[in-house]
Amino acid sequence: MIKSKLAIRMFVATFFGMFLIPAVAFAAEEAPAAGEVPWQTSAAKALAAGMAMSVSAFSAGYAQSKIGAAAAGTLAERPEVSIWLIVLQALPEIIVLLGFVIAFMIK
Repeated sequence: MIKSKLAIRMFVATFFGMFLIPAVAFAAEEAPAAGEVPWQTSAAKALAAGMAMSVSAFSAGYAQSKIGAAAAGTLAERPEVSIWLIVLQALPEIIVLLGFVIAFMIK
């Protein structure tokens, strides 16, 4: 499965950044506490949007670094698979786009 401790940490950070922090921001918007001031809600939303975007970008960068290293070795041996390698290199960018959409929806 996952062998590297860094990869496990990136997965956990992506999970928290993409799912849990935006949920807290939306929950704070619906029912603020009695002593809560409005800037705390907007700060939580900004933090959630920033986390959603930054964690997804770092995760995609990590994935692209591993794919790029493997693609360079594969391309040296089999140049006919170059189009597949380009497609595989572009797939992690979808993660960044989804993080951007989530950040835009939160803010």
